[in-house]
Amino acid sequence: MQLTDPWQIGPIEVPNRVVLAPLAGIGNWFVRLQAKRYGAGLAVSEMVSSFAIHHRNEKTVTELLRIHPDERTAAGPVAIQLFGQDPDVMRSAAATVAERGADLIDLNMGCPVPKVCKTGAGAALLKDPDTAVAVARAAAEGSGLPVMVKLRSGQRPGETDGFGLAHRLVEEAGVAAIGFHPRSAAVHHKGEPDYDLAARLVESLPAPVILSGGLRTAEAVAVAHERTGAAAVMLARGALGNPWLFAQVLGERAAGPTPDEVLAELDWVMDRAVEHLGPERAGRYLRKFYPWYLDRLGASKELQSALQATGSVPAARAALAHLRPLTAAA
Repeated sequence: MQLTDPWQIGPIEVPNRVVLAPLAGIGNWFVRLQAKRYGAGLAVSEMVSSFAIHHRNEKTVTELLRIHPDERTAAGPVAIQLFGQDPDVMRSAAATVAERGADLIDLNMGCPVPKVCKTGAGAALLKDPDTAVAVARAAAEGSGLPVMVKLRSGQRPGETDGFGLAHRLVEEAGVAAIGFHPRSAAVHHKGEPDYDLAARLVESLPAPVILSGGLRTAEAVAVAHERTGAAAVMLARGALGNPWLFAQVLGERAAGPTPDEVLAELDWVMDRAVEHLGPERAGRYLRKFYPWYLDRLGASKELQSALQATGSVPAARAALAHLRPLTAAA
């Protein structure tokens, strides 16, 4: 099995086995489209509240559920990730997501953030498997779409509740695939992922397992994929400001991006942010994106600070103009 091979999630065909992970507060339509431009076979949205959709929160419905026409012409399906602990609310939200044109629904049952867990959602569902199964079943019933679930290995180090829950979700709720991050929720992104546990899940689960965690380089992906035998790999933090990682994992390029490529890609991101949010809001929103690209260019702390102080996209472009002579000389 090669990462370039096509595969299935339920009836949905995915052209390759490299997936953009759901990135909270980041994975909007243009971040998903960017990943697909560099080869991702599947892109998952940022985490969206099922309650906000159910209660028709305007920003949630118009922005977070937006699927751009270009995503439709790009290869591979689009998945919207939902979170919540109420089956009836999830059933309603999933129906809306299907109406908006998603191909797949992904459920978050691994988020470690306290404000999510204290509601009984996210990683809290690792300790409430009956509710987790009911929520997953409701998402499938409401949407009529294949459902994936993203899990952690457990809430705390040494716990493996996610392993057992994965089996129940597939066997009792008909979940079509499991995204598995073999670290506990308590450690977030620290420590070594338990790839041996992931390998045992791959071997025992009658559904595809998508591996997440620690996959920051093409080399790390290759080692983890071979070690676990996972059906697919899910790139998350390693892909921030680095869409070239998808092409590297798929063997389509060996080298990292040139400085000119980095700046051109940042230009593309800025244009899409304006298209998505308008010039004023995009100027503020993009501040989280700038360091991912500028770190790759070795930009000075002064320039980084200047960009964080900008309030508009034109002001940011003016600050970035100072980098052009540097990249031309590189």
